[in-house]
Amino acid sequence: MAVQATPTDQTTQVPVARRSSGISVGRILADVLKYAVLLVLSFSFILPLIWMFVSAIKTDSQVYTIPPIWLPSPALWENFWNAWTTYNFNLFAYNTLVRLAIPTTIGVTISSAFVAYGFSRIRWKGRDQLFFICLATMMVPYAVTMVPLFIIFRNLGWVNTFLPLVVPAFFGSPYFIFMLRQFFMTIPVDLSEAARIDGANELQIMWRIILPLTKSALIVVALFQFMNAWNDYLGPLIYLRRTEQFVLALGLANLRATIAGTGAAPLAYPYLMAVSTIVTAPILIAFFLAQRTFIEGISLTGIKG
Repeated sequence: MAVQATPTDQTTQVPVARRSSGISVGRILADVLKYAVLLVLSFSFILPLIWMFVSAIKTDSQVYTIPPIWLPSPALWENFWNAWTTYNFNLFAYNTLVRLAIPTTIGVTISSAFVAYGFSRIRWKGRDQLFFICLATMMVPYAVTMVPLFIIFRNLGWVNTFLPLVVPAFFGSPYFIFMLRQFFMTIPVDLSEAARIDGANELQIMWRIILPLTKSALIVVALFQFMNAWNDYLGPLIYLRRTEQFVLALGLANLRATIAGTGAAPLAYPYLMAVSTIVTAPILIAFFLAQRTFIEGISLTGIKG
């Protein structure tokens, strides 16, 4: 027997439909507003990079023109080559990459992984207390230890060499030790126990089981350290004095000084922006290539501990 809808049933269904359509419209408006705000913020963050790139292909007079010129004509693309070669940035890039960034990245990644493994996977007396002391060193600002470290390295005869910048990297970094320890603790202990039953020692367990499972975290550590070394200015400024030892940060500072001097080159500011664009490019490229691994390593760190 068919049941016909009464007028009362029909009137009760209309507000429900209207309510659902109102909710969907509200959600759409909320999403549009959210993405609009994100778009504005993203553009505001990328605007300095756009200005830096545009200024690199301008003449010196166009840089100071008001209102700003966003599409310079003619575009001086040769500024990149002229600025890089005129001020010997090939040598500065070699010093930064080969003598500073790569050694410190390798040293910090390996040493921090070893220390973090000891703090997370091996039980020994005083482990937690020593880990607390390790974290406490992060509270000491660099300005406090800068002078004592300089005196130590000067007495060792390391001043005016890359040793004060490279050797400490092979003793770990408290921040990276903490990050890797938290990541290591997310790995089930049963894997290590099974390897011990098969006769593997701690070094074999770490090298063959733990490290392959934490590639994303190790890449994050390496990327962070590479960025720190690539952009480091204060350390090389303190310990390096000869021009042939300068890194990119010191080279940029010298180029910037030519703008403030009375004998500045006619294209000093565009040259500065051109070199700054080239120096910034490797960091941006490295981040975009390792973006998925970078986000995964950061998001998974600290789940347990």
